[in-house]
Amino acid sequence: MSEKKVYILLTDTGTLFTRLIKLCTKKPYNHASIAFDSELSEVYSFGRKTARNPFIGGFVKEDVKRGLFKRADCAIYSIKVTEIDLQKMQSYLTEIEAQKKYYRYNFLGLFGVLFNKPLRRKKAFFCSQFVASILNECSSVDFEKPLSLIAPNDLQSIGSLQFEYEGKLTSYQTNNVEKSGTTNFPTLLSFTCYAVKK
Repeated sequence: MSEKKVYILLTDTGTLFTRLIKLCTKKPYNHASIAFDSELSEVYSFGRKTARNPFIGGFVKEDVKRGLFKRADCAIYSIKVTEIDLQKMQSYLTEIEAQKKYYRYNFLGLFGVLFNKPLRRKKAFFCSQFVASILNECSSVDFEKPLSLIAPNDLQSIGSLQFEYEGKLTSYQTNNVEKSGTTNFPTLLSFTCYAVKK
């Protein structure tokens, strides 16, 4: 059975909200995303719905070439999955996207992470919880704690994860364009994390 790669994108956009989160987490990246291609062409996440207000959040489609991502630092990892697992992950995402008006950003869940108390809420995610939920559809990915306690840095501890890149997100995109000889960006999917998209 053929294997496919799925990409996990961790970012730090450097905003005030991000800096406040980092005071609590002591970690360099506070936002998590997941992608189905190395070009990060489409990104889906749970994060801020408007650039100016980090407190209005939910399921969003992000453009990693614009807005807050233009100055973001990032770390990118990949994981190999089977075709069947990939279909399960994409199907789960499609389900959520189809009902996105009913989903909310899980602000209360962030406090649960800080105090190590899982707070499960129906139709609500924060970014890394969302990414973990998508990955949980894959038979080869297991988490040692509840998905509602998964922080972005926890995703880095997945055993089968492979490191791909760390640095400025814009530099990663430029290098990909040069390698492929095209400016078309295929499909990525992201999940905005901790701190509703900063």
